[in-house]
Amino acid sequence: MTSKSAALSATSKLHDGDATQTRERILDAAFRRLVSEGYAALSIREIARDAGVNHALINYHYRSKDQLVIEVLDAVNQRLLSRQTALYESGGSFAQKWASARRFYESDLASGFVRLQAELWAASLSNPGLREKFLPRLMAWKKLVLGAVREAIAALQASGTQLPPPFTPEVIACWVSEFWLGMEFANLLDVKEEQAQHRAALDAVGWLLESLDAKVAKTV
Repeated sequence: MTSKSAALSATSKLHDGDATQTRERILDAAFRRLVSEGYAALSIREIARDAGVNHALINYHYRSKDQLVIEVLDAVNQRLLSRQTALYESGGSFAQKWASARRFYESDLASGFVRLQAELWAASLSNPGLREKFLPRLMAWKKLVLGAVREAIAALQASGTQLPPPFTPEVIACWVSEFWLGMEFANLLDVKEEQAQHRAALDAVGWLLESLDAKVAKTV
């Protein structure tokens, strides 16, 4: 490689690195604005100011406000889905995995991710373009939940316990995911009188999974 080609290559890599850092600053600033102020009040100019860039640069990278917020969701969601997948595929009992999922939720609530997801859900009700982008991300999480429930039901059946036909993995996964989403909205609205009930419901599922673990252990 000639010295001129090497210099061009080094410059290109430097620019690529700068562009990546710029995008990260923009996504981080947009995430903080979404969590603190919500989707409706989101301002590209304020995000640009927080990120230390010209607002035209955000339009260049993301083309629209909706595309920006979906990129924000993806930046966080991919990491969390990978975390959930690793949890479900790891060793350990079903009750231990449930306990880990509860700790993850508390962390996601504190970080603002739960607020971010709820903001985009609400905005999607009146924004078909955003809804088209948002729903596949939500369904990916529900698919993970269904996979975990199928594994638990298979273990229960292998231990000699058969559930009646109405209690399919799809039905039980629906209960789990829809309860969880409802709990998220109640927590975001700070409905304190329901928080104890939520904890009791989560504890009850943990107890059921401990019973399942005991059955599996006996079978083995």
